[in-house]
Formats: sequence, C-alpha cells, structure tokens
Amino acid sequence: MPLTHPSLTHLNARGEAHMVDVADKPESRREASASGLIRMQPATLALLAEGGLPKGDVLATARIAGIQAAKRTHELIPLCHALALSKVAIDFTLDERESCVHVTATCRLTGRTGVEMEALTAVSVACLTLYDMCKAVDKRMEIDAIHLDTKTGGKSGDYRRGEPRGAQAMVPPVIESVASPIVTGDGGPGEVSVGQRGDVATPSIHVKCLAELRERLGVGEVSVPVERLPSSDVAGLKTALKALDPRFAGLDEGRVLCAVNQVMAGEATPLTDNDEVAFFPPVTGG
Repeated sequence: MPLTHPSLTHLNARGEAHMVDVADKPESRREASASGLIRMQPATLALLAEGGLPKGDVLATARIAGIQAAKRTHELIPLCHALALSKVAIDFTLDERESCVHVTATCRLTGRTGVEMEALTAVSVACLTLYDMCKAVDKRMEIDAIHLDTKTGGKSGDYRRGEPRGAQAMVPPVIESVASPIVTGDGGPGEVSVGQRGDVATPSIHVKCLAELRERLGVGEVSVPVERLPSSDVAGLKTALKALDPRFAGLDEGRVLCAVNQVMAGEATPLTDNDEVAFFPPVTGG
C-alpha cells in the first residue's frame, strides 16, 4: 500500500478517498516545477530539430498541449481542485548526446492548494504529445524520468529534489514526549497531535497513526527520541510508545500494518534517526 508524506490527506478515517477541503487554508503564492524526458532515435531528433516531421511544428504543439493539460488537471486526476493558474511555462531542451528531449514545466498561482500535480500533468501530456507528433517515424520512443523538481509555498514548506531529507522543510513538527499528553493543535483536519514540542536537533523517529487507527487511538503524530528505544527496530519503537502512553497498546490489536519511509515493514525492520514510521489498518480490504 503506497504512503505519502507527510500524511494520506486524501483518505478519511474509514480509508475512503475524498477531496480535501481547503476553504480554511490561507492563500499564499505557490509554485512547482516538474521535468521528464522522451528518448528517440538520433534521426528522429534530427528531424524534430530541422522541422522535418510530417505533423509540423512539434514543440509548439507540445507546449500548447502541456499548458492545456495543466489548466485541466482537475478533469484528469479525480481529487484535484480546479485552480486559477497565473503561470504555466513549458520548456524543451534537445539533447543530441542522449538522443532525447528534456521537458520542464513550471506552474504558479496564489491560492489555497499547491500546483505539483499541474506541473507533473503538464510534463506528462507534453511528452505524450511529442510522441504523437513523432510516432509516424519512430514508434520506439520512450517517456522516462517524470518527477517533481521543486515546490514552494504552503504549510508543508519548500521542497527541492536531491536535497538531504533534513534540509527540506517537509518534516512535521517534532513532539518530544507523550508522557503527559496535551493537544498541540498542530494536527490536520480530523487529526490529533499530542505531546510537547521538542528540539528538532534531537535524534528522533517520527510516528504517524493513519486512517481509522488515528481515530481509534486518538493520536495522529508523535516523535520519539531514538535514545528511548530499547532496540533500534520497529519492535523497540512499539515498546517505547507503549511505555510513553498506554493508548499505543492498540498497536497490538487487530491487523495493524507498518511502513518505514513509505516501505512496508515488520517488527525487525531497523530504524535510524529521522525515519518516518506509519501505523495503519488495512484500508483496501486485502
């Protein structure tokens, strides 16, 4: 089961998909850039550069397609919001050495939700359009490496691909202890965060309880200092959690699943500083 960071906001407490209500979020300037590439035969790339392909101006058509796709992302991705984008820019770089076209898309707005999906959709459709425009002479083309490069604005902070995890402003607020739980108000809709703020420099494991488990335990997020783990693995983390707060005894009830850094894990999975551990019930019926 795939997990997202910092939380599965598109799942409600029963694990059902729903559109996130952003009405209460403050407006801010948000921008995202994504990129990808399409590989082709050297002869195809040469024809593209010379304007010799049968369908005409390939790059101009792909640019318009990418812009249109960004504007209509909400019609393609079910839970995306319709956004009033203030900027969509599509750029192409012809790479003779690698025999490919690099595609970059940048989207911007001032609003209540981010534009990562719009940038990714723009790149994807621009690459598909390049394929369509060139397929008459090269059906072996491959679209590859589509990913988010940067995003700015919003509560989750900035992101830049390739930076160490600790350098990105994507880590949720650290809560040092739940020995005397208090509601901090830092949780998202339907989520309770407990404990007190700790020092972000303290080596810690970041724990999330997701979906129905979050409501059943009454705990959304908590961070546990590594020094409190009796053993540096998931089993040790569960022991430390139960020692800090009896509510975590619920982790042993039913079929509670676990993932470490978005990868399914077991009791013996090792843990290190800044790992993110998510506990959640099965939500797909499997």
